Amino acid sequence: MTHPALLRVEQFCRQYQLQHPVVMAPMAGVTHHALPLAFSATGGMAAFGALMHAAPAMEDWVLQFRSQGGGPLLLNLWMPEPAPAVPQPDHEAALRGFLAGFGPEVPAHAADAPLHDVNEQLEMALALRPAVLSTIMGLLPPERVAQARAAGVAWWATVTTVAEARLAEAAGADVIVAQGAEAGGHRGAFVAAHAQRDAVGLMSLLPQVVDAVQVPVVAAGGIGDARGVAAALLLGASAVQVGTALLRTPEAAVHPAWAGLLAVTAPEDTQLTRAFSGRWGRALATDYVRAAAAPEAPEPAPYPRQRGLTTAMRADATSAGDVHRMQAWAGQSAGLAQAMPAEDWLRHTWQQAGALLG
Repeated sequence: MTHPALLRVEQFCRQYQLQHPVVMAPMAGVTHHALPLAFSATGGMAAFGALMHAAPAMEDWVLQFRSQGGGPLLLNLWMPEPAPAVPQPDHEAALRGFLAGFGPEVPAHAADAPLHDVNEQLEMALALRPAVLSTIMGLLPPERVAQARAAGVAWWATVTTVAEARLAEAAGADVIVAQGAEAGGHRGAFVAAHAQRDAVGLMSLLPQVVDAVQVPVVAAGGIGDARGVAAALLLGASAVQVGTALLRTPEAAVHPAWAGLLAVTAPEDTQLTRAFSGRWGRALATDYVRAAAAPEAPEPAPYPRQRGLTTAMRADATSAGDVHRMQAWAGQSAGLAQAMPAEDWLRHTWQQAGALLG
């Protein structure tokens, strides 16, 4: 007899034209086409984190992906557009001095780097008609939900609490992505100030979100191998989303220093930090991350001003191959990541997960 979890998975895969219920996480720092193309070719869902792309660059990326045979695509954007952070000159001067100890001198107006226009990004996303428009940090406005439905684009809303899941379903989300606190990268909390306080682990969050909503749920956070995939499906997920588990694949093309440190990372070697962007995210607990969390360190500036302030340090770290100053996002299951081609990882992982589910 087929396991009930597999029946649920089969229905989800049919709806989204997938062979495997595994979705690539939309990692904004991993925008090469190689990884999403490999995932797509193997029957998973490819993803594109478009946060750092203006609308024309988004179009170019998607057209290149499709010209190379890419299949169903998840396109992710941050929502909603935050109110501009108020500059605090004295505090930012202290931050520039602190950051100069980890890299080049920070220009006086580095924090003023502008964001891309989210409305222009949304217009382009809907015009491109990906299989999925995914959001993090908040909800689509009602008019955008209607436009997505008219365009035949599914909306997947990322949530970090049961309350957010209920809000997302009420707003019209087709799928809920339940992001556990184990996840690498930015936390998807709707209220930035609550991202650390409401850091709920996936094994607690997932079954309660599944019970709270009627739409399918995708599990994200801390899923590093077949055991995590099978566990998430047993807890009610229709699919899983993986990010850190793919960072050691050659297609991810992350810096070798970052990929190498992942191999020896224990769960406790990551931590939530605002030190890179001003919003909470989980990264490797490097020298810079630990120093930024010390009591004597200046508090990070709000997003996106902190992102601008750390740009010079991050670029210099990449050039120097110094992972202790890189923006090295990583989830708590980083140590499970394997240095193998993405296609092999996906086939092997799903084969083993299927065996575990009988």
